[in-house]
Amino acid sequence: MMNTTTHSKPHIEHLQMSGIVKRFPGVLAVDQVNFEVQAGEIHALLGENGAGKSTLMKMLYGLYQPDGGHILINGTPVNIRSPQDAIRQGIGMIHQHFMLVPSLTVAENVALGMQSGWRLDLETVARRIHELAERYNLRVNPNTPIWQLAVGEQQRVEILRALYKGAALLILDEPTAVLTPQEVDDLFRILRTMASEGHGLIFISHKLHEVLAISQRITVLRDGRRVDTIPTEGATKLKLAEMMVGRPVVLEYERAAIQAGTERLQLTQVSAISDRGDLGLKDVSLTVHGGEIVGLAGVSGNGQRELAEVIAGLRPIKDGNIHFEGKPIKGKSPGAINALGLAYIPEERMVDGAVAAFTVAENFILQDHGRYTRGKIFMKFRSIREACQNAIDAYEIKTPSTTTPIKNLSGGNIQKLILARELSRNPKVLLAAQPTRGVDIGASEYIHQRLLDERAKGTAILLISEDLDEILALSDRIAVMYEGRIMGIMPRDSVNIRQLGAMMAGSHGTEEKEGLQLEQS
Repeated sequence: MMNTTTHSKPHIEHLQMSGIVKRFPGVLAVDQVNFEVQAGEIHALLGENGAGKSTLMKMLYGLYQPDGGHILINGTPVNIRSPQDAIRQGIGMIHQHFMLVPSLTVAENVALGMQSGWRLDLETVARRIHELAERYNLRVNPNTPIWQLAVGEQQRVEILRALYKGAALLILDEPTAVLTPQEVDDLFRILRTMASEGHGLIFISHKLHEVLAISQRITVLRDGRRVDTIPTEGATKLKLAEMMVGRPVVLEYERAAIQAGTERLQLTQVSAISDRGDLGLKDVSLTVHGGEIVGLAGVSGNGQRELAEVIAGLRPIKDGNIHFEGKPIKGKSPGAINALGLAYIPEERMVDGAVAAFTVAENFILQDHGRYTRGKIFMKFRSIREACQNAIDAYEIKTPSTTTPIKNLSGGNIQKLILARELSRNPKVLLAAQPTRGVDIGASEYIHQRLLDERAKGTAILLISEDLDEILALSDRIAVMYEGRIMGIMPRDSVNIRQLGAMMAGSHGTEEKEGLQLEQS
């Protein structure tokens, strides 16, 4: 019979990482970092991509081994050589991408990896799950298969599994990345309950308002080093952003009043098949005018990719129509749609936006290489170099040269090159899908300002983003997608966050309207 009883819970009053160093070939990823967390504390860990925060936490959880420094629990040095070691010490980790088996039930997922004999006693597991769920308000049915649970419920299962195994300290890596606002509220209530019960919590996030809302202390890393640890009380988003980047950062943008022009892009009852074979888009109707930014919000996987691909001509339309400046584009090739004036920043930059083995210059001319040929055969190499160098200078792209393979650039610089390429074509419609995903605050600030500059020029922009802060900062109107449908469209000035969250979860949310007026596209 399976041993379903948990070991006596380790007690972590104080955890300290002292002088931690981690090297990878050619990179000093973590440089003499000190970090600590107390029982009952929610300690936020901030930093740009590549700052070292994930590497630091992977060492705490035993996924990496430090090249220098010490980890102490309650003042005693410990060696954490594996996640199993970490769990035995009372350390749990909730990864950004959940580690659950969809076909198994909640109880079966919680029991995975535990010491067992000839029979799995799931009844005992389920009873213990019920006890933990009641104690920490983690509402979930132990007998439900994972695939039937919403994203927020799956996250509760991950937390329950860590608690079941006796975690006294919990690392949460970007825990709100795929949650609706209501699910974030629920998670924060759970985390505060856990802290009040004596758990130490390490909260990794790039969302500054959430860090300020949930933590007691904040540690900021930059370039592998600790900048400082400060109390949350008195901290501001501007101060934290400056600590992360090393210079003042603009977080709120001045925007001129909208001067919406003619309809540039119109979708009418568009349906399309997803890669899974079902309907990924269902009767989607949406209009974008010149001089406006329409933001498309929603949890990942609700039809955003399919929508971008049908507009760009990369996915066939099953039903409905799309018009570009009044001209039907259903069935047209991506090249033909580009020629009409569409610019496309794809969601997966290294899959659909760039060729890793090509140089910076070669990637810059991917869309319009015909402009740089003589007689359709001979390349105008000097013109290519000059045009690419002008883009590098104008868009502040950090690269050794135009002949550098693009795979050697940082994510932010690759994204800026794609942006430069697309905007150099003076588009009439800009389709920007996740334009700042995986890039640092400095690059995000730059990309946001460029999008606003395009808006001022009269370009019609459809911004598809899972980052609500980005949607709210840039959009004139906001549409919400859920399971392939547009749940509603609203002016930015009329947005109610709870209503927005309800729509992201599949409800039209009329019971929470509070003055919100939904527009019909």
